[in-house]
Formats: sequence, structure tokens, C-alpha cells
Amino acid sequence: MTAELSAERPANEPNLSYAPGSPERAALKARLAEMKASPSEVPLFIGGREVRTGRTAAIKAPHDHKLELGRYHRASAAEVGAAIEASVAARRTWGALPWRKRAEVFLRAADLLAGPWRHTLTAAAMLCTSKSLQQAEADTAELADLFRFNAWYASRLWAEQPSQAPGERNRLEYRPLENFVYAVTPFNFTSIAGNLPGAPALMGNPVIWKPASNAMLPAHFLMSLLREAGLPDGVINMVPGPAGEIGNRVIESEHFAGLNFTGSTPVFNGMWSAIVRNLFAYKCYPRIAGETGGKCFIFAHASCDPAALKTAMIRGAFEHQGQKCASASRAYVPKPLWESMKKDLAAEIDGIKMGPPEDFSCFANAVIDKMAYDNIKGYIDQAKKSSSAKVLAGGQCDERQGYFIRPTLVETSDPMFKTMQEEIFGPVLTVYTYEEKDLDRTLEICDATSPYALTGSIFARDEAFIRKASKALENAAGNFYINDKPTGAVMDRQPFGGGRASGTNDKVGWYHGLLRWTSVRTVKENLSPPADYRYPCMSEE
Repeated sequence: MTAELSAERPANEPNLSYAPGSPERAALKARLAEMKASPSEVPLFIGGREVRTGRTAAIKAPHDHKLELGRYHRASAAEVGAAIEASVAARRTWGALPWRKRAEVFLRAADLLAGPWRHTLTAAAMLCTSKSLQQAEADTAELADLFRFNAWYASRLWAEQPSQAPGERNRLEYRPLENFVYAVTPFNFTSIAGNLPGAPALMGNPVIWKPASNAMLPAHFLMSLLREAGLPDGVINMVPGPAGEIGNRVIESEHFAGLNFTGSTPVFNGMWSAIVRNLFAYKCYPRIAGETGGKCFIFAHASCDPAALKTAMIRGAFEHQGQKCASASRAYVPKPLWESMKKDLAAEIDGIKMGPPEDFSCFANAVIDKMAYDNIKGYIDQAKKSSSAKVLAGGQCDERQGYFIRPTLVETSDPMFKTMQEEIFGPVLTVYTYEEKDLDRTLEICDATSPYALTGSIFARDEAFIRKASKALENAAGNFYINDKPTGAVMDRQPFGGGRASGTNDKVGWYHGLLRWTSVRTVKENLSPPADYRYPCMSEE
């Protein structure tokens, strides 16, 4: 696809195979080696300028404490103030551009991402966030999808116009908000890091972007990619640093117009509360969009295919070390089925190869940092000590070289056990077994156990159960899967987002993900204005 907007719906970017002997495999290996040998200095980007504050922190590889990938500069309140000024200035020119001109920038970015920048972004995610090749490649392709589909969705919004009537012209204008959007992105997806600032910018809004401190290498190259694609100065201003210091300064600004957030539920709740406290300082009600926590489930029925269930449990729970909001973290399995499959499942989990992402044969890698390692280890230790839980596979933790935690399978007799309820964000799957006579009650338990409602899946070949479970769990997951793992949403095919404590469910990868960032104006042009205030019914007989 070229940088010109097509009237045809885009196609999803295909994932490259990286098979032995393929050119992409050789190119990626070379980029990985180059990135490890040449550490990067990551500045702030404010108003098109690279800003070096001198307050730096190391960028380390989670799987190798000794490997320093570079250093990044951290912002303070002063730099955030400069970013606000740059955003206010950029709003006047960027927001006034025709939407097609803005779309062209992101279409060029998609082409660069799918082409010459592909291995750079993939390698950065692998090294900086310890992501396997398969997961990093899918992440890169997804960002190209988001840039292309968002441009196409914008074209569909503009094409949807009100009815016309004789003597008048009507139209809708999708204006940007009155000033900047604050984008806060997590470590686990480069696609999210690109989309949260990118979607509001596409709709004409300048953005202040705070990337995750433990994903600064992908953020740096993503910013460089956007600049090469022609993003004007000041449209996206990247200000990494302490979350509280940056967020407080941003939210206190009268020019704050919106928050686009992915992260933990408590942090999102705190930011929403701060926005409410500052509400009277703003020129308009801020738009707030958030994708937060998850405690995603797999619910199996006796009629399901055991092999498909086993594969979904392993992939859904342990890809990227369970560090996806959508990762399967709890499962409900009929007792007879569980007894027939648990030994094989445990053996397969114990056989998962774990190591550095540069070894393409590894399925599992390291968790993101020391804080995550300690938190996940705490849950595993509690399961080991509990009389109502048993660790069937994994459970080993080793931080000597990197933050490695073996994929862990826990069996519990308590459906309200801690690891069934609380978000762990790590490679831990807990299984509760139920008697088949308790099916309806267990569906109710699944629905009520967790405050979250992001993703979930059911496995069955019994159509009556599929209908029953789909209804019983209709509010338990914003993305609901039948006979598939609860992860791996593809843009334009499974728009993504959840409700309850999992967020505002704005459906990234669909039209809804753009509507939050535009203020619609209705324009009526009267072609034949009346010359008399009187209506026909007022005439005397």
C-alpha cells in the first residue's frame, strides 16, 4: 500500500516467517547484533527538538542484567511545560491541515514500518522487553495495521454524512479537540506505544507522550520513524520520566483535553480522580480512554477438544511471559477432563524452552524487571505454601542473569484463591476444577470472581453450552473467544477493549478508537433562507 489513501479496505500486514535461511532472519540477526554493540542515547523530543536533560537512566535487557542497551534522558516539570507550549503551537497548524494530509503521514509510517524499519522495531522490542521473535514480529505488524486502518476508518467517518433535503446542505466536520491529548503507554506492546499517541494525532490533536521507562528503546525508534514519515514538529512530544511528576504537570494544564492510557487499573483510577479535581481549570470536558487490567479466563466444557484446550492454555497464558493484559490467568475445567489431561499439560509446560530472545527457538523469555519478578514470585510462593493450591509445573525463579520465571501451572480447590482473583501479569495459570453438575454455578463464579472484564474464552463442541456460556459471560469479557485462546486480537477483525475494571472499552482497531479524539461539528447551509418570520398556518382564513 502506498502513502496515498485507498478507497479499499486495507489488508492486514502479514507476519514474516523468519525461517532458517530466509533473508529476514539474517537481516534481523544483524540488527540485533548492531543494537547490542552500539548502545543508544535516547533524548526527549519536544517541538521537533532533541532535548538532553542530563538526568539519565540506563536501558537494560531484562534477560541479561549486564547488557546495557543505552541511556535515556528524563524529563522534569520544566520540560513538560515546554512540551505543553509546543503542543499549543502545533495545534494551530496540524489541526488546520486537511485530514487526508494527516493520514498520509501515518500511511508513510506504516510503509516504513513494514519495510526498512521493520527489523529495527522488532529487534528493539526483543532486546528491551525480552519479547520472543514471534511475539515481536506480530507486534510490529500490528502497528502497521493500526496506522493503515485508522487512516481508513477516518475516511469512513468523513464519508458518513447527514441526510440532505431540498434547499439545504448538511455536513459533519470531525474537528480536533481544543488542545493536547496526554498518551501514557505500557512496556508490553510497541503497537500500543504507537497507537495511543498516533490515533489522537491522526484526528488533528497534538500529543504529549509518556512512554514506559522500561521500553525506551522501542519508543526512541518509533519516534524516529514518525519523524522520517514527515510528522511535523510538536505534533507528538515524547517526555519520558517520573510518572507522577510528568502526569501532575500535564493534568494541571488548562490546555489538557484528553487522556489515552494503557496500564494498571489503580494508576488509571488515580489519574481520573486527578482530572476530576482539576475539572474547572479546563476549557472543555476532557476525553478519557483507558485500557487497564485483566484477569482473563478460559472456561472448558466436557465436550471440548482437549488438544485445542491444552494449546490455548499454553499460548494464552505464557506467550510474552503472561505480560499481556489479555493473558489467560485462570481456567475452569471439568474434573474428569482435567484428570485426563493435567499430567500431559504439566509435562508440556515443564518442557517449554526458556532463554534470551536472541535464541529464536525459545518460547519463553524474561519478565520485564525486578519489581515484576518479585511480585510474580510472591504469588508463586504463596501457592506453594497454601493448603488449597498445588504447583503442578514450573514455579522456579532465577534472577542471577536475568529475570527468569518458569511458566507455572497451579491447581486450586478454591475458586476464590488469590491467584484466581488478582491480576499477576506474569507466567502463572491457575486451574479450578468443577463437577459437571455444578456447571451453571461455576459459570456464575467465573463471571463474579474478578473485577475485570477484558478477555475470555470458552472451549466446547456442544452448541447448547456455547449459547448458554456466551449469555452467562456476556459482561465478563469485552473480547470473547470460542475455541480459541483469549489473546492475539487482530486489528479490524477483533477490535480490542474491555469493560468493568478493564477500561472504557473504546475498541482499538475500529472506528470507536478514533471518535474519542474528535469533536464533531454539524454545519447546515440554508440555500433559500426565509424572508418572512410567519408560518403558513398563521394565515387567516
